[in-house]
Amino acid sequence: MAENYTSEITQFLQAYKATHKDVEQRQRDGRARLWDKPQDPELAEGFKQAHVRQSPYVYQNN
Repeated sequence: MAENYTSEITQFLQAYKATHKDVEQRQRDGRARLWDKPQDPELAEGFKQAHVRQSPYVYQNN
């Protein structure tokens, strides 16, 4: 790809971010609200211990 080529989408995003200075901070806030949750190691260990092993062929009755 040519070094000086910028797609229309990239140009649009750069222009949008230049006119809307708070976009990146709002993206970080949204990610933190939806995905970056504190993990509880004790709860995770309980889930791990409660795991039931699945049989190799799930539709076979034994």
